[in-house]
Amino acid sequence: MLRRSLAIAVLAAFGVAAFATIAPQQDIVAPPIHALVEPLPISADELLVPAPASYIREEQFRRGDTVPAFLARLGVAEEHIAKLARMYPLRLLRPGHHVSAEVSASGLPLSLGFLSGRDTMVLIAPEDDGFRASEERAPLGTRVAMGSGLIRSSLFAASDEAGIPDSVAMQLADVFSGDIDFHRDLRKGDRFTVVYELYHLAGRPVRAGRVLAAEFVNQGRTFRAVHFGTGYYTPDGKNMRKAFLRSPLEFSRVSSGFGMRRHPIARAWRQHTGVDYAAPTGTRVRSTADGVVEFAGVKGGYGKVVMLRHQGQYSTLYAHLSRFASGIRRGTRVAQNDTIGFVGQTGWATGPHVHYEFHIAGRARNPLSIAMPAALPVPAGELPSFLAHAEPLVARLDLLAASELALLQ
Repeated sequence: MLRRSLAIAVLAAFGVAAFATIAPQQDIVAPPIHALVEPLPISADELLVPAPASYIREEQFRRGDTVPAFLARLGVAEEHIAKLARMYPLRLLRPGHHVSAEVSASGLPLSLGFLSGRDTMVLIAPEDDGFRASEERAPLGTRVAMGSGLIRSSLFAASDEAGIPDSVAMQLADVFSGDIDFHRDLRKGDRFTVVYELYHLAGRPVRAGRVLAAEFVNQGRTFRAVHFGTGYYTPDGKNMRKAFLRSPLEFSRVSSGFGMRRHPIARAWRQHTGVDYAAPTGTRVRSTADGVVEFAGVKGGYGKVVMLRHQGQYSTLYAHLSRFASGIRRGTRVAQNDTIGFVGQTGWATGPHVHYEFHIAGRARNPLSIAMPAALPVPAGELPSFLAHAEPLVARLDLLAASELALLQ
């Protein structure tokens, strides 16, 4: 008996549960739960949250907005809208502008501020029984932005798809206009990369600046340009600018080419000594090269026409204009890309267009096929400085081009 008791004691000391007894299972009943609500000692003042004296709101001026409707959307009371709407600075508002306003609980605008298209900050605040406005230079910052695009239908469609501003696309067309005819030469699959300035205010992009460097691959041919001084050059210093632009319009379509054609009015086959570019009335017509106005007036079937004399034996003619640009008269000096007139339908014309002629020694030549003389390259004394300036920009183009090709593969 003693031995049995010792055995049980030893097993219990080592935690052996072989001899534990399992009680029969019974239903477990949860204890009752009762909600207890007790009043808390909160004063009446703590229950009232004071309304803010004013609030700050930011809205974007949209297409179709009127100034009164926009001010109402900012929360400005009707009694103040009429006075504000008459103020000249608010006429500077354009679609896309962001306006920041502090408005009191009663609808009084304590401040209105926005960045104008002139890179100035416009500030409006109450003064006596009205409002006063001030305008000061905005503290814009600059950073370098990069982008690339693939042509599927047009240059603008490709730049929009890539998130590149239209102003940059227009600069691209201008930079490469001496080598690429953007009216006829663009093909699906062409691509471009671009490095450009982007101005910002308090971290928000405001607008694009200059193109700093760009590459355009057109029908398998690669063209590169780097900004230096006041112009654009190839990475080895040759001038991208030709002595003559291919077209007097930035964007248009050729409605009638150079050579024999059936005249739309005379209904007879005649030699067409120029190229016709169809465009809406009022589209600006630019000088294709530096020159001097030789004639500006009405000339028979040409209607309103401008004739320019250029260096050497070159001259150009721009016909069927609706009107001349300010200051265009005989003897006026113009630079390449200056506006000399506007597209019209004067003289013998069946629709709005500009008739453009290119002459060498008095003989009309086809401006779309003739080899244009190039402008001067980077001066030899400035070449080392240019190459040092171009190297990091070209490296960016290499990086962008490699990334674009990797995405296409």
